[in-house]
Amino acid sequence: MPRFSVIVPAYEVQPYLSDCLRSVLEQDFTDLELIAVDDHSPDACGAIIDEAAERDPRVRAVHLVENAGLGRARNAGIRRATGDYLLFLDGDDTLAPGSLRAIADRLARTGEPQVLVFDYARVDWTGDVVRNVRAELLREGDPGCVRQVFRLDQRPELLRLLMVAWNKAYRRDFVREGDFAFPVGFYEDTPWTFSVLLSAGSIAVLDRVCVHYRQRRRGGILRTTSRRHLDVFDQYDRVFRFLDTRPELAHWRPALFRRMVDHLGVIAAAPDRLPVRARAEFFRRAGAHHRRYRPYGAAAPSGRARWRCLLLRLGAGHVYQLLRGGDRAWRSAVAVAPVAYARLRAAALWVHYRVQLCRPVDPRLAVFAAYWHKGYACHPAAIEAKARELVPGVRTAWITTPAYAHTLPPGVRRLHPGSAAYWTALARARFLVNNVNFTPGMRKRPGQIHLQTHHGTPLKHMGLDLRDRPAAARGMDFGKLLERVDRWDYSLSANRHTTLVWERVYPSGYTTLPYGSPRDDVFQHATEDDVARLRARLGIPAGSVAVLYAPTHRDYQRRPVPRLDPERVARALGPGFTLLVRPHYFHAPDGSANSASSRGRVLDVSAHGRVEELCLAADALLTDYSSIMFDYANLDRPIVIHADDWDAYRAARGVYFDITAAPPGPVSRTEDELIALFTTGAWCGPRSAALRAAFRARFCPYDDGRAAERVVRRVFLGEPPELLPPVVPLAERRPAPAAVRTAPADYDRPVEAEARTARQAGAVRTPPVVPPAPAPAASLPHRSRPR
Repeated sequence: MPRFSVIVPAYEVQPYLSDCLRSVLEQDFTDLELIAVDDHSPDACGAIIDEAAERDPRVRAVHLVENAGLGRARNAGIRRATGDYLLFLDGDDTLAPGSLRAIADRLARTGEPQVLVFDYARVDWTGDVVRNVRAELLREGDPGCVRQVFRLDQRPELLRLLMVAWNKAYRRDFVREGDFAFPVGFYEDTPWTFSVLLSAGSIAVLDRVCVHYRQRRRGGILRTTSRRHLDVFDQYDRVFRFLDTRPELAHWRPALFRRMVDHLGVIAAAPDRLPVRARAEFFRRAGAHHRRYRPYGAAAPSGRARWRCLLLRLGAGHVYQLLRGGDRAWRSAVAVAPVAYARLRAAALWVHYRVQLCRPVDPRLAVFAAYWHKGYACHPAAIEAKARELVPGVRTAWITTPAYAHTLPPGVRRLHPGSAAYWTALARARFLVNNVNFTPGMRKRPGQIHLQTHHGTPLKHMGLDLRDRPAAARGMDFGKLLERVDRWDYSLSANRHTTLVWERVYPSGYTTLPYGSPRDDVFQHATEDDVARLRARLGIPAGSVAVLYAPTHRDYQRRPVPRLDPERVARALGPGFTLLVRPHYFHAPDGSANSASSRGRVLDVSAHGRVEELCLAADALLTDYSSIMFDYANLDRPIVIHADDWDAYRAARGVYFDITAAPPGPVSRTEDELIALFTTGAWCGPRSAALRAAFRARFCPYDDGRAAERVVRRVFLGEPPELLPPVVPLAERRPAPAAVRTAPADYDRPVEAEARTARQAGAVRTPPVVPPAPAPAASLPHRSRPR
């Protein structure tokens, strides 16, 4: 006897049926039978079911001799089911991966309840996935709580969920003993769901999306214009007849009456469901049902629902439609008002900005921004802090939204993007510093100085090199791009490679400042006590090896697809490691940092403000093609590159060199290879150190802890290059604060044995070490040829 009987009725769903069946058969929980019922479908549904039955013995094909409708097709599946629990899945929907395993585990933890209610997500025909808006009703409660299993009287709010059959698992003996069956007609889920929930002696919930509910562009019952929508009245007749046969359930009549009124109101508000000639009949029957089933003394709802209830009670269809049209007109006016206000405000700000452009430039005002106004970060933050230290009388302002206001240090004024103060500052500030471009509406004035810091050493194609990369360019206007580049007075560069790339892909008359990475100055100034405090604040266990996982964005993917399973990696590495997960800022979710999983060995640090602090706290970096590797190399700690999709990434985005041939550390191509690099110790072995040394010499020649000072003295104080602090040679620099640990205790073995083990595992690539490129003289600014 299988654990689950999954019943799938099919009628005119041939484009989706294969995906539906596959979503069940490819579950990691395999103790199931799939009963696929061909409801005499005129398309290829029957053939698709038969083909699936031939391939997989768990599929039982049922063919009805005539079209019986969704309810009777499900009943046919129930009669043939042998599993402990019944699940229903419509032929155009799918089970989410891992759903059956999660359902089975929840059933076991809650003592085999008669009904388990789980969640779903709507999948639009465009591919957008939106979870049920009432998911909070499925909260599970604390383990061991008596409310883990309950009757509906204890959690009546479940009646507010969508009344469908496919968001629940039903114990088969409970269904058989209660003689539950689906009726004929549309809205067959209504009497089934109410009857089952009201009768169940034990109910549990699972707070997890298990079903993807497809929203078809055309077709489907809810998008069909038919008189059969009048079947809703027969279905509620069945609901109230059921109550009449169960006197102990009479107290549910007011709640079911409210649900009926709400349901009828939804149908009345969707006139496309009913033919014109059926609308009058709908309102007449709605009034009759309202009068027939309204409990004595029932209170009328408040607000707009009160009038809807009254009109349904009176059967006043014409008045209902008239008021609904007026309501639509009011909603349209309310929707248009913000647009009109926004246009008037934009016009007023345009006038304000033009007035401010006539005022003199303020020589003491400096405006900073980073990452499209996402807080105090990157090179601009380091330069701003150093400017307040070295430049007498400077007033600094930072452009960011209220969500990131907490990242600003004391004494820094916040400018809200698009505000009058924002436009005033852009018009009058002497210094403009950003790691991306300012708004296209800004006009650069004579006397203003614009410093473009960028935000990392380029591995991937940038600027004009994206003209042949449509997936990455995404409709970029390169003419507008060059207009913004022409505003730059200075362009910051961390190494010769970066200088050559920037001057070619952003050609203009700016001056290149080959001064290093200001955001990395902190690596040279931090102490071991600073590192210990950061690790404690992040929740890294004492003695644990902290690995920062920081992947980059993929231009060739519409949505982010996880490249690694952090939970699996953490389990494989064992308790000696802690994984700090930092997604790319394009994908980072809103929320608090440091949410832990996998027994505290995986920490979500996506909301942590400063990535430099994460680098300091980490004993090793795990990344793919992110520019963070160039920064982390300054710490001289192990770096591992996970290049599972290198060929696809290189083809879609384009790259300036092969990171797998000249990496800063070992390279893995699969998740198993990556785990082997850590379990064999190759991640911190001698080969790793050699690769890292060559990489650091090539890309970190100026990062001696004084990059921000050189920038401020040159740009803000106007000091000539020959008077700036000289670059400290790499060999003479202060070592970065030591990592707390370089390996767990079980890795303390001779490096030769360690390297031999890694070679035997076949997990470590040994690309040639690329000699460091000669660095340009720090005193000679590079200037590109004018465009």
